[in-house]
Amino acid sequence: MADAPERTRFAPVVVIGLAAAALTSVASAKPWFSATIDYRLMPGVRDPDRSADMPLALALSLVVLAGWGAVLVSRGRTRRIVLAIALLAAAAVLACLVAAPFTLPDDIRGRLLTGSEDVAISPTAWFVVTAVAGAISVAALVAAWALLPRWPTMSSRYDAPGARADDAGAPEARTGTDLWKAFDEGQDPTDPTHAEDPPSP
Repeated sequence: MADAPERTRFAPVVVIGLAAAALTSVASAKPWFSATIDYRLMPGVRDPDRSADMPLALALSLVVLAGWGAVLVSRGRTRRIVLAIALLAAAAVLACLVAAPFTLPDDIRGRLLTGSEDVAISPTAWFVVTAVAGAISVAALVAAWALLPRWPTMSSRYDAPGARADDAGAPEARTGTDLWKAFDEGQDPTDPTHAEDPPSP
């Protein structure tokens, strides 16, 4: 009963983490900074030249999103490793957000015409959305890390038959002669229940 409160937090943390990771992925694919240009002074500037995004942040946010999916279907040490990778990726997204104001404006100015030093370049709403969603994503992953030992895992009935047999304990090793003898007696040596059957007369 002591683990009941932690188990009840499983769904809210996972839902919040998935939603934050998905929103971060969407926002990371959008322009983070944009230039305000007077087309009368700079004619012929294309829209893609007026904005800049961060492809690295998009790739990292997709890693976080995939990590949440893997956490749901894994358990034990594998689940802990997957969660650690997702947490590192989410922290790297925040690092991209910190670096963006120092790199993206210069990237935009480098694509504009000469004399663009005075062009106003400001963050877009997507940059703000990414910052908020990214912070929530990190917080959800930290909470998951703290609560993970007491969270439920997927039932072993979804494992492959071989994995279930390994969990239950490997049967006594059998030689090739034993296997051929079982075939001759009409038994299936791959059937885990045949060893319990009484020998045929």
